[in-house]
Amino acid sequence: MKKKPDLSFWKLWNLSFGFFGVQIAYALQSGNISRIFRTLGADPHSLSFFWILPPLMGILVQPIVGTLSDRTWTRFGRRIPYLFIGAALAVCVMCLLPNSGSFGMSVATALIFGLFALMLLDTSINMAMQPFKMLVGDMVNEKQKAKAYSIQSFLCNAGSVVGFLFPFVFARIGLSNVAPEGVVPDSVIWSFYIGALILILCVIYTTVKVKEWPPKEYEEYNGTNETNETNRDSANWLTLLKNAPVTFWKVGLVQFFCWAGMLYMWTYVVDAVSETVWGTIDPATKDYQDAGDWTGVLYAIQALGSVVWAALLPRFSNVKMAYSVSLILGALGFMLIPFCADKYLQILPFLLIGCGWAAMLAMPFTIVTNALQGYGHMGAYLGLFNGTICLPQIVAALCGGTILSLVGHHQSTMMFVSGACFAAGAVCVFLITEEKKPNPTIKS
Repeated sequence: MKKKPDLSFWKLWNLSFGFFGVQIAYALQSGNISRIFRTLGADPHSLSFFWILPPLMGILVQPIVGTLSDRTWTRFGRRIPYLFIGAALAVCVMCLLPNSGSFGMSVATALIFGLFALMLLDTSINMAMQPFKMLVGDMVNEKQKAKAYSIQSFLCNAGSVVGFLFPFVFARIGLSNVAPEGVVPDSVIWSFYIGALILILCVIYTTVKVKEWPPKEYEEYNGTNETNETNRDSANWLTLLKNAPVTFWKVGLVQFFCWAGMLYMWTYVVDAVSETVWGTIDPATKDYQDAGDWTGVLYAIQALGSVVWAALLPRFSNVKMAYSVSLILGALGFMLIPFCADKYLQILPFLLIGCGWAAMLAMPFTIVTNALQGYGHMGAYLGLFNGTICLPQIVAALCGGTILSLVGHHQSTMMFVSGACFAAGAVCVFLITEEKKPNPTIKS
């Protein structure tokens, strides 16, 4: 097996640049979904159910995209066609979702329409997002993988900053931040429009700049015959999971707690900030919509904190210690949110959450892709590993209303639940052990 060549900074950058646009779309979704559905008329106790669709589509779509792209060879590459198709679909849906309350439908119909649009949006975002992770696994050597995923993390957080700030900025430049009951404000609608434009431009850039290896060259660098029909067809998902390295599962346990915690933040943090700082959770009020805008600013601050922390993570000599410390800081951030009654004080907890987020973005895929060297089927494995992101969110979403009732019906107290999840993840980091020897490529 030939050693993969070192890539220049700009080649590593180009591999992930489209992630900037994809992450703008993802930030607009994660930062505004609860706000949109609360504006449409959703009850807080059922709000978490609306968050089942995004991870559910992820757990279905990403293994399929990973497996199909392992088997795809075109003049445009094997991963890039899926990236482009997913982005194009996302652009269309981003123009529909925020208009769910603008077509004169009843509350129930608008919620159903919004759910369908959300399902399509998350399907397309997942289809566009997964190829970037697989491109790094395909084309970057082990020595540069941490750097490549750090660049990806930087672009991810930069895109998040832009996406999260859009509603706040558009409201400040004159777009309306209020609307008739059940209708999403123009500041949010135009955020999705502009985000869609940036997404397709970024993906076009990646499509033009990145040239994937042809089959023979790919085989020489990755030590696996992905073009062999028997090998491709015989390695089904159950076989892959059965033969997955132990590291795959141990990192997955950490992922379970972390992504459950993030799901509860995304679901309840707009109400938590509005309740803590503005003293209301009524989506029909201007204060609530202002809280929604400010939460976008706080998300952007979280992303900026992630950028800074991601730059510091390589300085830790002990990877597991860096991972665990990051999650502990994130846990502390969640638990501080209900105590910060001034909107500017909320900056501190979100900076701390950013530390945990930086580690969640970079470290799991670095650890797992290194452990998977020699196993083959990198795309399928990374698609399956996405289950450790999606499954905990599905479980958390199903339990959200019950947990909200148990903690006293106050959305701000759900931040303590998020903090407890991150703390549990920090403990589980120390269960991760380095793989001694990779297994041979799975052939049957």
